[in-house]
Amino acid sequence: MTLGPLMVDVEGFELKPEERELLQHPLVGSVILFTRNYQDPVQLKALVQSIHAVRTPSLVVAVDHEGGRIQRFREGFSVLPSARRIGHEYDISAAEGRALARDMGWLMAAELRAVGVDLSFAPCVDLEYGVSEVIGDRAFHARAEIVGELAVAYMSGMREAGMVATAKHFPGHGAVVADSHHAIAVDRRALVDLSEDILPYRRLIANGLVGVMMAHVCYPAEDRWPASASEFWIRHVLREQLGFQGVVFADDLSMKGAAASGDITERAERALRAGCDVLPVCNHRPSVEQLLNSLGVPDDPASALRRVRLRGRSVFEPSKLKEMTRWAEARSLLSKAARAPSLTLNAPRG
Repeated sequence: MTLGPLMVDVEGFELKPEERELLQHPLVGSVILFTRNYQDPVQLKALVQSIHAVRTPSLVVAVDHEGGRIQRFREGFSVLPSARRIGHEYDISAAEGRALARDMGWLMAAELRAVGVDLSFAPCVDLEYGVSEVIGDRAFHARAEIVGELAVAYMSGMREAGMVATAKHFPGHGAVVADSHHAIAVDRRALVDLSEDILPYRRLIANGLVGVMMAHVCYPAEDRWPASASEFWIRHVLREQLGFQGVVFADDLSMKGAAASGDITERAERALRAGCDVLPVCNHRPSVEQLLNSLGVPDDPASALRRVRLRGRSVFEPSKLKEMTRWAEARSLLSKAARAPSLTLNAPRG
């Protein structure tokens, strides 16, 4: 059985019998975890192992674990700085900023791999325009070149720890006021005006980026559909113009920003036709059940092969991880980053 395109969630600390049955459906290929699934590292590792054991090949287990305010597991894990805090360090010293980005990417990925989690949706490479509350301090910087530089360093750290990176939210969410979790977000700019937002993706793709998550943002100057359901943005810009050959994720199809594409079945079908490989459907089991009953299993061997690339590689035993010099060095940099910055980030452009 191949890995299907649906990414679904589970309810608690352990798998229920009905969840095991759901995860065996051929449309399902991955599971996303949330804070409600976390009690401590031992419990989490057992949960991940039980998900991996449901079928062969094993499902991919993912989480949003960027750092800052987007970190699902905290007690028992290193509390990671926001991307903006890394940007502050870069403004003080470019070399130290790059080192911090690389080490935080490694630390995040290594600690997740120690409990078996395959994938974290990071880094966020949206630019800081000073208008988007949902992005805010998740952005490394206002300047595209610096975002690209830090994101490449962060991805390198993740790769060293055995985890692929997923850059988000393509082609850019930073200039949009609306939060696509709760509203249909619109960016009036044309493709030519988004060159700075797209620049970090060019840098990452040139360095072997494996995953890109699409934005639930409408860019009506180019297409009527949100980027997550747009052949223009996925096939024409991301695949053809930028040469991206990795995995394309839709953002969560349960979000309000995806509603412009129709009901849940229409959203999923449109996203698949547009070129998405993975369709997360979170925190709404009726939508998952509807898709399992209404969505055909796509016959796309290339997409199925891309999804296999998401599995984590190296595995660190939790006890041995904390004995590693690499972990101690990363924790030392983390302690420095936890102190108040001495310099504010460059002001957003007007």
